[in-house]
Amino acid sequence: MLFIFSFLLVPFTANAAITGDLNCTTYNGTSFVYTPAAVACSNTISDAACEVLYVDPDTTAGYPSAGTDAERPLACYTTATATPAAIVQDMKTAALDTCAKTCGLCCQTDAYSCANVAYPRLDCSTITTAQCNSVIWRSIIATDCPSACGFCNEGGCVDAVVDCATDISICTTVGMQDFVNTYCQRTCGRCPSSTTYSSTTTGSSSSSTCTSYNADSSSHCADWAANGFCTNTFYTTAQRKSYCASTCKIC
Repeated sequence: MLFIFSFLLVPFTANAAITGDLNCTTYNGTSFVYTPAAVACSNTISDAACEVLYVDPDTTAGYPSAGTDAERPLACYTTATATPAAIVQDMKTAALDTCAKTCGLCCQTDAYSCANVAYPRLDCSTITTAQCNSVIWRSIIATDCPSACGFCNEGGCVDAVVDCATDISICTTVGMQDFVNTYCQRTCGRCPSSTTYSSTTTGSSSSSTCTSYNADSSSHCADWAANGFCTNTFYTTAQRKSYCASTCKIC
């Protein structure tokens, strides 16, 4: 009986849990877990060096990763002498500057910390790394959900093709100008200077040639137009007409 009683007194091993700094996390109904944006960036020094500076507090749970609740190293946001829940800003600033990914704090770096538009064309919270690198989605994300992919410093203009910068001679290659104007706007300096709609935009008919336009099929056309939907050459005339014919003034 004594053996059984002694066994019951042995504490169970606690599950990993994020405590202290809950930035870059979301509550999944059971616990706080890291968002994809928590680890979307790269460390500015090597990952190995970061693991020396920021020792993993639980080798079983590992370092922060999307969807997990592994505790981040205390040195990422506090000191051994501080109250456990207290955030020491100098410690956190150092972590953000050098090892944001190892500390699960990417979403608070300059590239990931900005406001998304009020009415995005896709759910910013569900954007994946694959979408961030997709020729279909990159330009839309840069405009509508820049914080999801680290596009906060890009001014809404990115290369739709991720490897444009590997050979910048493409910017002046004869026969490739239509391609670079659409897919390599940032690398080749083809970013629109303004997202304000102009009735003379290629692909749209001026109001003088139409007496009426089809009704918009989306209630967000005004917001989209303010973000360049009517002028950005990434979108085809057919797409503009399908969603926002009246707002974009397309016959």
